[in-house]
Amino acid sequence: EIEIVTGVQTCALPICQKLLNYLGELVVNGRSVQGAAGPVTPRVAVMLPEVPHGAPPAGLKQVLEAGGPTAFAKAVRENQGLLLTDTTWRDAHQSLLATRVRTRDLLAIAPYTAHALHRCYSLENWGGATFDVALRFLRECPWERLVEMREAVPNVPFQMLLRGANAVGYTNYPDNAVHKFCEVAVRHGMDVFRVFDSLNYVDNLKLGIDAVGAAGGVVEAAISYTGDISNPSKGKFTTDYYLDLARQLVACDIHVLAIKDMAGLLKPEAARTLIGALRREFPALPIHVHTHDTAATGVASMLAAHAAGADAVDVAVDSMAGMTSQPAMGAIVAALEHEGRGTGVSLPELFKLIEYWESVRFSYAAFESGQKSGSSEVYEHEMPGGQYTNLQFQSTSLGLSDQWAQVKKAYAAANRLLGDIVKVTPSSKVVGDLADRKSVV
Repeated sequence: EIEIVTGVQTCALPICQKLLNYLGELVVNGRSVQGAAGPVTPRVAVMLPEVPHGAPPAGLKQVLEAGGPTAFAKAVRENQGLLLTDTTWRDAHQSLLATRVRTRDLLAIAPYTAHALHRCYSLENWGGATFDVALRFLRECPWERLVEMREAVPNVPFQMLLRGANAVGYTNYPDNAVHKFCEVAVRHGMDVFRVFDSLNYVDNLKLGIDAVGAAGGVVEAAISYTGDISNPSKGKFTTDYYLDLARQLVACDIHVLAIKDMAGLLKPEAARTLIGALRREFPALPIHVHTHDTAATGVASMLAAHAAGADAVDVAVDSMAGMTSQPAMGAIVAALEHEGRGTGVSLPELFKLIEYWESVRFSYAAFESGQKSGSSEVYEHEMPGGQYTNLQFQSTSLGLSDQWAQVKKAYAAANRLLGDIVKVTPSSKVVGDLADRKSVV
């Protein structure tokens, strides 16, 4: 042991523990310097915008509170422009920063977000990996996070990702546990539940749909998209396959239909074909499209989906967008700004959000994957955006950092060995584990 004297405080700790504490602080928060008023930490100044005076404008949250999920769905379908879901608070940092963004950084920008994004369809801020990462790595309570966010943003609907019968875990749970989870989530401030299943298995989807409906939430049933309907040689997942699945979900009394393109495989032409077919068959049903920008075609695909009849698309604030995250919000906003059917988001107000997240992202540099650009290789290996960075980290941990290209090829081979399956949590992990083992062998 060593004795360390800091100012007037003296503490005795094992040197290894002290060093680990120091290195952990350095990695997460950057270097600190001692000023007259105490330690000064940030690598860069955090660009926190001034919050406008008064309560934030009313949004779709107030429509939901007044008329319930049916009124919400009706308002979404009747909207004349394109509604946006901002994924910055969940999928964006899950895809880029290993889900490590802390509650304090979300709450700091929440009041301004309530003003700047009050016209949005939703803020995706919960579910997926955020639940277990908050508990296991951030040492935070996900329920308290939800309550605090709800207090700070009273006007924009909140959205979460629910893994059907798996809830927010990685295995099937008893029906009553899923029902209770959804009930408590609604009570703590959740509004829209995007329900999916890793293999598009309708029975598992139906459990999540029933649980959300019973809890009073908005049921957004998701079709997980894989393959390429614009490529005739890929005949397993066709337009007819997705239409048949949509019919089964609509029969379950859902409020919104989602297309969950978890790997960024939905090319612009495929988006026009699929969304056009769904819109023709279900003219009154709101359609919400999710993608990742891994191949750098996300903006084009979302604009194509909108032109074909989609009511809402997922985007992220520009400084947290691109690559394995979602398409850039600013690009979508600017593209539709003068067409008379815009997004309702002000570019000058959005710029302040971009500056904030750009400055905050420096604090999480240790969790960056090192990816520098988009990669069209995703059309070959079909790796989900949220998994890409995690698998890259796991490969490095196994000593395969110099074989990342081979790991991606192994992932494609593992997918073929497993029958070309839908790859999203937890089925994607099965493919990834097999790929890592193939690479090691």
